[in-house]
Amino acid sequence: MRASLDKFATEGDCWRDLRKRIAYLQGDFTADRVFDDVAQALGDRSAVFYLATPAQFFGAIVEKLAAKGLMAEAGSRFRRVAIEKPFGHDLASAKALDARILALLPESQIYRLDHFLGKETVQNILVARFANQWFEAVWNNRYIDHVQITAAETVEVGSRGSFYDATGALRDMVPNHLFQLLAMIAMEPPNSFDADAIRDEKAKVLRAIRKPTAVCAVRGQYGKGRVGSRNVPAYRKVPDVAADSRTETYVALKLEVDTWRWAGVPFYLRTGKALAARDTEIVVTFKAVPYALFRDCPIDRLPANRLIFQLQPDESIVLDMLVKKPGPVIKTAGTTLDFTYADHFKLSGRTGYETLLYDMMTGDQTLFQRAEQIEAGWAAVQPILDRWAKGKGRLESYAPGSAGPAGADALLERDGRFWHRIGQ
Repeated sequence: MRASLDKFATEGDCWRDLRKRIAYLQGDFTADRVFDDVAQALGDRSAVFYLATPAQFFGAIVEKLAAKGLMAEAGSRFRRVAIEKPFGHDLASAKALDARILALLPESQIYRLDHFLGKETVQNILVARFANQWFEAVWNNRYIDHVQITAAETVEVGSRGSFYDATGALRDMVPNHLFQLLAMIAMEPPNSFDADAIRDEKAKVLRAIRKPTAVCAVRGQYGKGRVGSRNVPAYRKVPDVAADSRTETYVALKLEVDTWRWAGVPFYLRTGKALAARDTEIVVTFKAVPYALFRDCPIDRLPANRLIFQLQPDESIVLDMLVKKPGPVIKTAGTTLDFTYADHFKLSGRTGYETLLYDMMTGDQTLFQRAEQIEAGWAAVQPILDRWAKGKGRLESYAPGSAGPAGADALLERDGRFWHRIGQ
């Protein structure tokens, strides 16, 4: 454990000072005794209980914490619980877990964690939108053609076969990670930068997602092949995965947000394992100019402007635009205006968790989800889960190291659009 901490703790003297004050208490969280030991060790101090356990234990742990008085706050002493995803397995289980925990604790003590939201570029979405007048002026269906949100991974399922076969790409990534990114792109300006004001607006977006139909969802499962120089066994050959598994390792969705601002603007989401590149990004594609003034440049050959929020592997914001090529004749060329975090700020070794841990201790819930957001996310994908549970819907195979199944390309092509190339 110390070796892992030393690897990611890069702040030198600060880390060495903190390490001297770390204590380790071993115990079985399914037994009452460990909670008595924790209570004795804590005394009257403030605490954050971080639950990075299998999801089936969340409710029971919170009940034991409450029963032992470990969640009682007094004076300046705070007690909070942080819960890692997955928060529920579907809409019904998410509601049941919320009800179980909220019967014991108020929302102010609950921090539902999504590590994507700790990344600098994700937080910068709000600053870019609401601190720059020109962004917000064109941030609507008059100027934006569509939005793509991608979370691509080169890694396969590996040793997580048992967990993943019961979960799949949609449950693992869409109601939490990808919907949080969608909400930050699509939300209305909050009336303040207060946590509840921001979370109110994000919840409105998630509730406004139109229930997707069967033709708006594509799922795939990787077969045998290679990712780079690495051999990848077919998903169904992974240990603890059923030989006839229909669990998806890739999913692509076309969604609509039924609000005045976004009516008619499709949001295309995709995520998958064993793909061509590690790439998490949001691509906002603007509408083409209404008329091409330039010689030899018919309107359908002018590329659209795109704003790209790159989350990983390198955090950046890039604007694709057209300029004049040097020379006596007016001809256009594509170029970019780009801001890369590493060029301006020191980000070495940061994972996103640093910000979230800090916010837990200071009591800032801006980057954490409330119950209504969790439930709205599950409600949006529940029709797809129900359909797949009945054995409906094609499960396509795709090659490791590719961009995913052919059906995902067709999802956009029938709308006259194309995916932004993974890793570009």
